[in-house]
Amino acid sequence: MEFYDVIRLRRSIRSYRPVPVPEDALERIAEAVNLAPTACNRPPFRMIVVKDPEKRAAICRVYKAAWLSEAPLIAVVVGDASAAWKRLEGDSIVDVDAAIAMEHFVLAATEEGLGTCWVCAYDRAAVDAILGVKASEHSVALSPLGYAKDGPGPFARKDVSQVFEVI
Repeated sequence: MEFYDVIRLRRSIRSYRPVPVPEDALERIAEAVNLAPTACNRPPFRMIVVKDPEKRAAICRVYKAAWLSEAPLIAVVVGDASAAWKRLEGDSIVDVDAAIAMEHFVLAATEEGLGTCWVCAYDRAAVDAILGVKASEHSVALSPLGYAKDGPGPFARKDVSQVFEVI
């Protein structure tokens, strides 16, 4: 697909088919995540793709939307504040870098014909414990990954003039 086709096709998918994700697609998605730009080229994140049924079930108990458990994989982007660049005021940029990586993941998955859905409304401490992340790390977002049951539906956006301004 062309880039603009990918971003027009991308949707938040909340219904998945029980079909495995091909390993070669995962490899290409991993490369896209690895190519995500980061502040000062210091990637302070890692993407954990959860295939293990017990860990997936544990995450699904933390985020109880039934559709999460339908997807064969759950991706969790984890940031390490100790490895991230800091703004002049001292604030870590870790969540921004992790979000950029997640967006690369989402767009690469779309290119592969796979569905995703950004999820941030979950018990972060519980997911971090399930994944055994280090004390300096925290999960930033998670997403199911799999083939959508249905094609992407229509959606509405604000007029571009409401979100993009040249001054």
